[in-house]
Amino acid sequence: MPRSPLQLFSRVALALCVTSLATASLVSKAWALDDGADTTRMLSFGGFCMKCELSGRKIPDAWFMGANFTGASFVGSDLHGGRFVGSNFSHANLAHANLHGARLFGSDFNGCDFTLADLSGVSAHGANFVAATLVGTNFAGAELLGANLAKALGHDANFSGVSMFAAVLADGHFDRASFRGANMVAASLAGSSFAGADFTGANLTHADLSGADLTTARGLTQTQVDSACSTPTTRLPTGLVARSCRVDANVVALHAPVRAGTPHYVIAAPPP
Repeated sequence: MPRSPLQLFSRVALALCVTSLATASLVSKAWALDDGADTTRMLSFGGFCMKCELSGRKIPDAWFMGANFTGASFVGSDLHGGRFVGSNFSHANLAHANLHGARLFGSDFNGCDFTLADLSGVSAHGANFVAATLVGTNFAGAELLGANLAKALGHDANFSGVSMFAAVLADGHFDRASFRGANMVAASLAGSSFAGADFTGANLTHADLSGADLTTARGLTQTQVDSACSTPTTRLPTGLVARSCRVDANVVALHAPVRAGTPHYVIAAPPP
């Protein structure tokens, strides 16, 4: 007897549901039976694992898009090369974790603990690290364009060679952190403490230094200060003089290269 289109659609939908449930069951069992050894490469679109205990797991090259790992524990886990796009890791514990070379585009790490974690070479454009603990965290060579590190605790963190175009480091504590060779064009350092931080060779063009405490910062030169935007509340090392600038006087444009290479930053007058 011929079936109606509605009946056919119902049977297809039922089959898909059964398949999805079976797959979910297998995935759940894989996680449950994993003893912490190498975990098979995972591709996940969405889903959640809030407050999960995943410490010590080896999950290299995993892909998570829009996933929710709020409050999860990844202490000492290996997540290198992973892709966490638009995912929520707020208040997760990633202390001592390895995220080398991971892509963290637009992900939320609000309040996360990255103590002594390896984030070297990560691409974290627009990522949220507000109020994150970054003590001793290694960001060497990372791309943090437009990332938000406001109110972060970054004592002894390594930002050497980091691209921080228009990043926000306001109202945080970055004592003894290294910004050697960092590209901090148009970044906001307003109100943060940089006691003993190293700015040797850093590019501070149009960076906002208002209210920043750089009294004991190392490697800071008058040329760097002149290229930045200071205010009477900016505290500088002895011998350096604050220079004010009109924030609206120029436009800072980022020109991405056609081929791989260093981005070009152009300071130009705004259109009439």
